Amino acid sequence: MKQDEDLFVYLIAGEPSGDLLASRLMRALRLKTDGKIRFGGVGGETMIENGFQSLFDSSDLAVMGIAEVIPSIPKIMKRIRQTVDDIVEKKPDVVVTVDSWSFCARVNKELKDRHTGIPQIHYVAPQVWAWKKGRAKTCGRYIDRLMALLPYEAKYFEPYGLKVDFVGHPVVEGASAKGNGEALRKMIGISQETKLLCVLPGSRRSEIKYLLPVFKDVVAVLAKKHPDMHIVVPTVVTVERKVRVAVSDWSLPVHVVTGENNRYNAFAASQAALAASGTIALELAMAKLPYTIAYKMNPISSFLARKLVSGRFANLINILADREIVKEYLLEDCTVENLTAEVERLLEDEAYRQNQTSQTADILKLLGAQENLTPSQKAADVVLSCIKNKG
Repeated sequence: MKQDEDLFVYLIAGEPSGDLLASRLMRALRLKTDGKIRFGGVGGETMIENGFQSLFDSSDLAVMGIAEVIPSIPKIMKRIRQTVDDIVEKKPDVVVTVDSWSFCARVNKELKDRHTGIPQIHYVAPQVWAWKKGRAKTCGRYIDRLMALLPYEAKYFEPYGLKVDFVGHPVVEGASAKGNGEALRKMIGISQETKLLCVLPGSRRSEIKYLLPVFKDVVAVLAKKHPDMHIVVPTVVTVERKVRVAVSDWSLPVHVVTGENNRYNAFAASQAALAASGTIALELAMAKLPYTIAYKMNPISSFLARKLVSGRFANLINILADREIVKEYLLEDCTVENLTAEVERLLEDEAYRQNQTSQTADILKLLGAQENLTPSQKAADVVLSCIKNKG
């Protein structure tokens, strides 16, 4: 690359969690290069809000569960070929794939097979400590560098010769703890005294399909004891329409909101949250909003998950603590009875609420909270180092 040219970073983020990480990485890279950088690739709404142009709609890649993935294989294979051809044509200075290892692994493998010589970095280590341990070896073959969110992840990949950088979890640098609850309540037209439950059904179509019917029944039971309570449902634009249709006949008033600011304002305005398992759970912990997590899948996917997943917990707070600080109701345990009882306790038992938020605050320090450099700044340093040293 010539000295007077801007750096060109190719980003691939296939799901909303990766989209958020990549958008923060973009901001950090712009600051560190005085804006002398441009981006291309595949991304979601937060990246697009930051001036990114996506090669195609990233929601095509947000598929979860074996039974859900199979019908989407032809489209996903087409997107892999399209992405690799685009990279080869545009010759970026570095390729950074973010999360979504199933898709990104295939892109990285194809790039290695074509001998492009472009440095390849993956951001967010695959959870080999929970399942598919063989992916650690695959990572070592397909990428040049791995940026890990958790301090203990390096030991799983370094035996295969892969350079691993612990950068910390970007959730600790977000604004999830800085929401304006009063602004949210004013926007949706409720008083400060009105009880508000935050419901987060996930960002994938399959999550919406399986979780929202359960959440609807939970709200119906809660409505009997809390008839004046309102529900706020933060969602993303890719599934907003489906969510609005699904909640249109719930037993309590529902307010669907989109955008990062509105999501964080909803956290600040609410008394408790019922959420799909995922990165959103860390944001709730940062916001000090008491919550419980749930997850439900296609029956075939649920059966396979029970057989393949070896970890005790799904929520990262519980994984790091090695105990259940936040209640998890997954697969067969994701029932109306279980969720209703836990949400009711979170709404009514102040000592229980405070105990959860106190313990989660201690665990968040392990993710890089209260450090001088943010995780995104550390990640940007790794990317720039890879460009300078070509890997």
